[in-house]
Amino acid sequence: MIEKEESIISEEEAAQYDRQIRLWGLDAQKRLRGSRVLLVGLRGLGAEVAKNLILAGVKGLTLLDHEQVTEESCRAQFLIPVTAQGQNRALASLERAQYLNPMVEVKADTDRVETKPDKFFLQFEAVCLTGCSRDLMVRVDQLCAQHNIKVFCGDVFGYHGYMFSDLGQEHNYVEEKPKVVKPKTDESNDGPEAKKPKVDPNETTMIKKTASFCSLKVALEVDWTNEKAKISLKRTPVDYFLLHELLQCLLWFPALLQPSSCCSHSLCVPRFSPTVLLKFRTDKGRDPHPESFEADATLLRQIRDDVLETMGLSSELLPHDFVSYCFSEMAPVCAVVGGVLGQEVVKALSQRDAPHKNFFFFDGMKGSGVVDYFGPK
Repeated sequence: MIEKEESIISEEEAAQYDRQIRLWGLDAQKRLRGSRVLLVGLRGLGAEVAKNLILAGVKGLTLLDHEQVTEESCRAQFLIPVTAQGQNRALASLERAQYLNPMVEVKADTDRVETKPDKFFLQFEAVCLTGCSRDLMVRVDQLCAQHNIKVFCGDVFGYHGYMFSDLGQEHNYVEEKPKVVKPKTDESNDGPEAKKPKVDPNETTMIKKTASFCSLKVALEVDWTNEKAKISLKRTPVDYFLLHELLQCLLWFPALLQPSSCCSHSLCVPRFSPTVLLKFRTDKGRDPHPESFEADATLLRQIRDDVLETMGLSSELLPHDFVSYCFSEMAPVCAVVGGVLGQEVVKALSQRDAPHKNFFFFDGMKGSGVVDYFGPK
């Protein structure tokens, strides 16, 4: 990672970020203002994350996406003008993104992230990967861990969304806690024993803490056959296994990044129906068609059975109708997951407040989210 330059808050910036400085302090804002972030993937979730980071006031944000704008891109992605179809997604998002906060250096990169050399990632303090394959996320996470770079991953599949964070083996942060006030005692008084310390809600103190994170590879390789894991299975979010399947699907079909624009119906433009599905095209000799939803759903269920069987688990963990709720991107789900993901990046860079460790899952059908940890205890 490049040597981090000292961040100085100008008077104009102090006025711009006044509310945030009051919220989490000047030192936290300085650390945020001195940080450069790479954001991969400019679909709906990427747009939400970009907005939150730009408004928070990072030093620089690089938008990386090699895909072109389609009709579907404009539905959940508010940074792209409706007239930008056929343009590169990162370039099409640049103008509106920069307009959110002129004090942030926003750049667009149209290269494929898979072609980027290792040294490219080392110029950032944090890397946020959305819409990426499992292999790529594991590769970038392992690389960044060696250079103390924060890594975040996230995606939205229909009504379901998730985020993952790896802040390294030793992430230092401060947390504001109510101050404990010890009552004054009069040693000359032979009265009752001194009262117990009380918490003063009007006074707070900053507590330094440290958190340790595991890699994405380790987090996805939980051994569910041992007794300890079986005991925790009942309280494990089903979305964790859905994530496994979706990542496995991305692993099988590495071109799962460009959605088809042949139909406006949410179920006919599935998140798993890109213009190029290598295996699908090899087997069928054609691209997916809206009328092939049943065949695609059958394939997803087969993937579910294979993945869960490999993990030593029953396929009943994911209900048969799960395919009806994990196609395309839902804008409200992008907003929720993007809000949490952006918040976690801000907390990590500013070193303020306890981070989520290490997964956040959101179920749009239930309208609820859960934070859970997977990895070595």
